[in-house]
Amino acid sequence: MNAPNAPSTSNASPNAPPSAPPNASHAAVRDVFAGARLPVMAAPMFLVSGPDLVTASMKAGIVGTYAAPNARNLAALDAALARIAAEAVHSPQVPWALNMIVHSSYDRFDAEMELVERYRPGIVTTALGSPRRVLERVHGYGGLVMADVISPALARKAIDAGVDGLVLVTSGAGGHTGTYHPFAFLAEVRRFWDGPIGLAGAISSGAEIRAAQLLGADFVVVGTRLIATRESMAAPAYRDMLVDSSMEDLVQSTAVSGVMANWLKPTVAAAGFTPEKLKEEKKIDFSGDIASAPKAWRDVWSAGHGVGAIRAVGAVEDVVAELADSYAGCLAAEAGQLLQLMPRYRPVYSGTVERLAAA
Repeated sequence: MNAPNAPSTSNASPNAPPSAPPNASHAAVRDVFAGARLPVMAAPMFLVSGPDLVTASMKAGIVGTYAAPNARNLAALDAALARIAAEAVHSPQVPWALNMIVHSSYDRFDAEMELVERYRPGIVTTALGSPRRVLERVHGYGGLVMADVISPALARKAIDAGVDGLVLVTSGAGGHTGTYHPFAFLAEVRRFWDGPIGLAGAISSGAEIRAAQLLGADFVVVGTRLIATRESMAAPAYRDMLVDSSMEDLVQSTAVSGVMANWLKPTVAAAGFTPEKLKEEKKIDFSGDIASAPKAWRDVWSAGHGVGAIRAVGAVEDVVAELADSYAGCLAAEAGQLLQLMPRYRPVYSGTVERLAAA
């Protein structure tokens, strides 16, 4: 690796709840990202995150995540997980993760859980439902469970279920977006949770990774930046459209998939979605072969608000190297700013340090 491992963060935010006894699973999640090249998890993107993207992410030093529904059937999922597990042996710096839909309409769940227990991904992330369905069996083999949540209420439910970490899906995310501003969402969750938190939504630079840490996040989830890579499953035309797009080329709607998402306007129009249709509320339904279903994700392409940061199609290693360089540059700039700011705020700083030392 040509960049140092990311520094560990303590998440000691002014809004954090009183310290609880050390939690081994929380420490395990934080250790994953402290040992990574950057505190980054590649997002599990539907019809984008294939085995090539997952393994390239791990080789580049970040956590790679496979989306289970990307496999059209269980035999294909078995083959994909077998390949990822075999190649993960050559990337011991970081584990790989599997994202599972836990919505009640998803009829492959039980069969997928059997494959999870066979291939044992280090991390299982859950979306669109309660993580309780996977916790006992993943913890049974020593894996970690994190839940995607779009509100403080869902965060509380995931915590009550016993998750090891949260991923806050915020406004600006792509194929599954939230509605809350990342600053406010993170601060509110930090008031009642001192465990690991990842921030998802428009993370496109090293400066944004560092900003998330300063706000109290342990890691970030990067999606759109990785769609425009040669290792992704995205069609060449999709990748090229991302290079040519900005946030103004996106429209948000639930009408395409039933899930609130940001969609590239040209593909929305080409699929026949009029402004009136985009206002319709579609029911979430993940039954059947969703990988081959028309329109959602296959014909209508999603992207997050950070799409404007994409300048060219490249390799995953190129993207991660750019993020690492900009992260290091951000740290250098931050160090210089601290030298200037500390004398001005020294009394406040000294009092804060004393309070933290006494806590």
